[in-house]
Amino acid sequence: MNGHRLIDIPRFVEPRGSLSVIEGTPLLPFNPVRFFYIYGVPDWAERGGHALKTNQEFLIALSGSFRIRLDDGSAAAEYVLDRPDQGLYVPPFTWQLLHSFTPGAVCGVFASELYDEHGYYRVYEEFLEAVRRNGNG
Repeated sequence: MNGHRLIDIPRFVEPRGSLSVIEGTPLLPFNPVRFFYIYGVPDWAERGGHALKTNQEFLIALSGSFRIRLDDGSAAAEYVLDRPDQGLYVPPFTWQLLHSFTPGAVCGVFASELYDEHGYYRVYEEFLEAVRRNGNG
């Protein structure tokens, strides 16, 4: 696969509760410029269904859990995100599909770039062609 990986987030635990901190690099392989979150997803619904051209993302299950399937055009892997002190780094040229959200699940996403409608491959076959063309597979 092309560099995706689970990353443990520092966690500070005390009797009043836990606190985790993300301050960009060196924890993440990029400095985030955007944060968004996905919530209220029915258990039957899927999110994502795209690959990013240049943007990098770091996904965290802030509450509840969900599954994410990653595909770099030559191999696929699936992860369960269910801890707020661990996230998944997703590099560019990685098709992602989020599914199996539990009730109340919240997916937080740190992104390396501002939103750009043209920064996505939204058709899987076009993604595969771009992988072949760019030698990323």
